[in-house]
Amino acid sequence: MSPSDLRWTVGVDAVGVRLDKFLAAADRLGSRSRAVAAIERGKVFVNDTETAVADAAKRLSQGDSVRAWMDRPGSSKRRPGPHRTADLDILYEDDDIIAINKPPGLLAVPLERKSQAESVFDQLDRHLRSHRTRRPFTVHRIDRDTSGIVVFAKHQAAQGVLKQQFLRREPERVYLAVVYGHPTPPSGTWRDHLVWDQRSLIQKRTHPRDPQGTEAISDYRVVERYQSTSLVEIRLVTGKRNQIRIQARLRGHTLVGEQRYVFGPSELRPISFGRQALHASRLTVKHPATGRTLTFDAPLPRDMKELLAALRTGTVLPTASPAG
Repeated sequence: MSPSDLRWTVGVDAVGVRLDKFLAAADRLGSRSRAVAAIERGKVFVNDTETAVADAAKRLSQGDSVRAWMDRPGSSKRRPGPHRTADLDILYEDDDIIAINKPPGLLAVPLERKSQAESVFDQLDRHLRSHRTRRPFTVHRIDRDTSGIVVFAKHQAAQGVLKQQFLRREPERVYLAVVYGHPTPPSGTWRDHLVWDQRSLIQKRTHPRDPQGTEAISDYRVVERYQSTSLVEIRLVTGKRNQIRIQARLRGHTLVGEQRYVFGPSELRPISFGRQALHASRLTVKHPATGRTLTFDAPLPRDMKELLAALRTGTVLPTASPAG
């Protein structure tokens, strides 16, 4: 029997055992996460019938034939290194996880209020289905006009592990932002209590005792200073929606190109830039199956490179479009 095409017959001792538990045994696939991943990727058959996610809890009967076809066409391990498809800039991909370098102007995941707008999730869904695999699973997201790294899981078990890492604040999330002014001191920590205004769809500062408020923490350092702006590196400790944008604004350092977190239309914004100048440049997570540390880096997109070049030389900027 090939190590990539495994077969077992259910004996008396395994009658009534769940399929995922049966496969997770040390002498079979070795762990529940591998068992669930194999089921979700269409690699497992019971009595020659392909199983689905709902079959993980299926109770086995004596004499059932269980097959794990680990190198089934369309489900084999993919290249882990950076590569591109027609739509996607893929930084890393394997059987459990895929990291995408998202361009500005594209949603990370579909929004109900913008149901017709294209998203990375839509593009990834097409990519995976073209390889006869299952749909992607959302782990986290970044704003539409923010560029950079977004990670998706390829099955539900991996999604659960990764989401727990984010809830425990374990991933390292590093952003680069161009802001007006020069943050003082040049490095430190921003701490706020924020509340999401559902009507205005923005974050607002609130009192620490507000039961609706949540803590927002970011570590920052100034990377470069220009005449009236700065390039700032921000490491998220917490990950609230629009966190960097509102925390920078609260300290008088509106992001260049920002349209939402400003005092109003009269606020002086002398630099024309087609989006908020914010890029998710680095993300470190632990692999959901192996526990190995993975670090993804995304280079600055073209529009931010051009912005920095202009700021360094003092060039007057034309209106920029949010193209990566």
